[in-house]
Amino acid sequence: MKKILLSAFALCATMMATAQNQAADPHAGHDHAKPAAVAKTEETIKIESVHDFGKIPQGKPVTYDFVLTNVGKEPVKINNVQASCGCTTPSWERDKAIVPGTSTKINVGYNAAAEGPFSKNITLNYGDNQTKIITIKGEVFKTPAASAPETKAAEIKE
Repeated sequence: MKKILLSAFALCATMMATAQNQAADPHAGHDHAKPAAVAKTEETIKIESVHDFGKIPQGKPVTYDFVLTNVGKEPVKINNVQASCGCTTPSWERDKAIVPGTSTKINVGYNAAAEGPFSKNITLNYGDNQTKIITIKGEVFKTPAASAPETKAAEIKE
């Protein structure tokens, strides 16, 4: 009886393992041609992907110019630049085509109103529906509520 139960268990375990392998690879055991590898599109722009502002004071907006260079063979137009939130404001030359080998700037401002670390994404849409994400990050520190006490110079008596 033990041999029958052990054989049945081994048979069930083998069937389950085979079924899992076929579920993981639906083409296993079949002679289907695999699809051709997807060709990687050639990069047409080059831009710094992250800028770290470091520590910045609360209430003092900051800006940074990302330099975008056309490394492709055709002119490229920036269709849109969209920030992930309203505290980040991008600006760029709209309707300008960047010819190969030249650069343009995308100015990104951040309103440092909230205290603490931040990381904001900006999505660039360019060319024929291509996208690239750039990021600004840093940490906003709380500025003192009151200014330093005024120093009074000693009166000079003549």
